[in-house]
Amino acid sequence: MPDTFRTGTDWEQSSGPLIPLNVHEKDVWPIADNSRSGTKDALDPGHHPVVAIGERTAAFRGQLLTGVVYSVLENSINGDYDFIVVNIAPGMIIRDYVANILTYAAGAAATFETTPQPGQPVYVDDSDDLGEGVTLSMSPLNENDDDNPLAGYLTYCQDEMGDSFAGGPNEAATFDTALANELVEQVFCIVLTNATRDI
Repeated sequence: MPDTFRTGTDWEQSSGPLIPLNVHEKDVWPIADNSRSGTKDALDPGHHPVVAIGERTAAFRGQLLTGVVYSVLENSINGDYDFIVVNIAPGMIIRDYVANILTYAAGAAATFETTPQPGQPVYVDDSDDLGEGVTLSMSPLNENDDDNPLAGYLTYCQDEMGDSFAGGPNEAATFDTALANELVEQVFCIVLTNATRDI
């Protein structure tokens, strides 16, 4: 299970759109000690997890803005990473870890997605089952049956598209559609959304 947020240059699958929103680190979750377990990875420059912005209480969770961390700004006074720039633009395509959990069942076994499909929704999930570097799952509810904010939808990555007509490597589209019937946290491409909100 990933214990750190993804880094690298391929996190950004599209160059936009970009709607940057400056937020305080304390107002985004699940990161660092602002998570249910208090053990999520801490944000550092070069990290680009998908996060929710705002109050985590049950009354508001399903309505919160979500977005991808674009940059982390160091506080010049005390050296802490105090400000975060989050891209809240709908339509941005990124790569990130997604857990294939579909439901958490108190006193029963959880269920898992074994055949994910393009267009399947993914959510910001603060459940303790997820690795320290994972903020997304396929479950609309967390382990307490609270709403998980919608983050976006699975889509093909650039290197999964069928592009034989362009002389590319794939004669047909590929997509990871065979996962084990257990918790799997792997990289998918996601079309981010806030399209249902008036921003």
